Amino acid sequence: MPSLLCHPGFGGSRWDSASRWQQDLALSPEVYDQWRAAIKRWDRDERRTRADDSGILLAVRALYLDLHSWAIDEPEQWAQWVVPCPIRPKELKGFAKRKREIHQRMSDRIRVRQPLLPTLVAHVEGRYEHLTGLLKKARAVELGEIFEHDGHSYRRTDSDRDRTWAKSQDEPPVRVTDEDGQVLNVTLTEDTAFWEWAGLEILRHSGIRVEELCELTHLSIRQYRRPNDEVIALLVIAPSKSERERVIPMSADLFHAVAQIIRRLTPDGQPVRLLNRYDPHEKTWSEPMPFLMQRQNGTQRSVISPTTFLHMFARSCEELAESHRAFADMTFTPHDFRRLFATEIVNGGLPIHIGAALLGHLNLQTLQGYVAVFAEDIVANYQRFLNHRRSLRPEIEYPEVTPEEWADFEEHFDKRKVELGNCARPYGTPCNHEHACIRCPMLQVNPKMLPRLAEIEKDLLLRRKRAQEEHWLGEVEGIDSTLTFLRAKQAEAARLSKRPTTNLGIPRPRPEEIQ
Repeated sequence: MPSLLCHPGFGGSRWDSASRWQQDLALSPEVYDQWRAAIKRWDRDERRTRADDSGILLAVRALYLDLHSWAIDEPEQWAQWVVPCPIRPKELKGFAKRKREIHQRMSDRIRVRQPLLPTLVAHVEGRYEHLTGLLKKARAVELGEIFEHDGHSYRRTDSDRDRTWAKSQDEPPVRVTDEDGQVLNVTLTEDTAFWEWAGLEILRHSGIRVEELCELTHLSIRQYRRPNDEVIALLVIAPSKSERERVIPMSADLFHAVAQIIRRLTPDGQPVRLLNRYDPHEKTWSEPMPFLMQRQNGTQRSVISPTTFLHMFARSCEELAESHRAFADMTFTPHDFRRLFATEIVNGGLPIHIGAALLGHLNLQTLQGYVAVFAEDIVANYQRFLNHRRSLRPEIEYPEVTPEEWADFEEHFDKRKVELGNCARPYGTPCNHEHACIRCPMLQVNPKMLPRLAEIEKDLLLRRKRAQEEHWLGEVEGIDSTLTFLRAKQAEAARLSKRPTTNLGIPRPRPEEIQ
């Protein structure tokens, strides 16, 4: 118990004005006031203050009340610690209101960041593509040679260190000097840019926690083959906060990011290296596993920590703040992408119970706190789910899946295939946009259909010209709206078409397995 009293969250010896250890739970008014002032500080530098400390007060008050109960059952062990609780009930008055204010602040945070997410994604992806091209060109030239990339001139450095690296390593680190005379380690910078891009893509397309991201392994990638030989890629999330394993169907963007990681970790067909990962929460080391979030850090190879991703995103926001005023004093945390993912899928019409399953929430109310939408939308979706479930399912046990239900499940995915690509509407829901696919946000355009989009754009322009000649102003307005959606989908499909094809090869047994 004395060790608990010295814990920083409880106050410890930092707030004891007499510079001595607190020997019991009987806090004097002076010590209690100092402790209340200490927990108001978010960090030791006192640069930030805690907006609400009621959670800590509730936990400490619960400790005092628990001691009262334990002392009745085991007085010989706990009676010595029973003292009056220094936290008065009036200090916790209005806790529910403060809880609602916290949810409101989080919703406002997501509403502010949602329109800025495409800018951040474009910045991170553009920097990675730029550095990838720079590294490729720099490796193709000799030491000391000048070359150009993206309209800028660079010179590959030719120092004693570079010549030593070139003789001793197959792929030595590449360094270049830019037009301003700054030396840039392209190998290291490109590696950092890749992992920031990969972490951002996985977090925003899967909604997983950053701890779950760092725990992903090569074994987390599974596949499900349907009877028509269509393969659906799955991402298995190991038990984390809720101690429940869950499976996430991978979208094209998510699978592309995962495939790029595997390609990077398995050069020349080598397997993913087995590493031990330290869990800072459990204070334990894992068994050797093929973690996906691993990189070379100097002479040591280790698993990327959650804090590293936090610093990466903060640095990108600082860079964007120089040209985008909206990013001034703005940060994106890994958990922001989880909240943005939850908001996107619920606003897109996904039933709330399916969204809770994808995010690993045991309670639907937890998802409600994640989603930045109007309360009536949440209630309507939740009530619709309850009414549907009660009409089909018994209260206690669920029936087995019938062949008819399974056939309906497979038929849904077949009906989602349209001319321009794939419809991403949730399972069991009809088309709510009367098959106006160009305007529908659920349409996932296949890059191969870019020529077809060009034909549709040409036809729309001819129709608009005719509407202007006939003074059909309503028709002109509708066509302009359709053209806006069409060109947005053209830009997205063109961006996807520029991505390199990732060939993972065919798995081959290791020599020891053959024996």
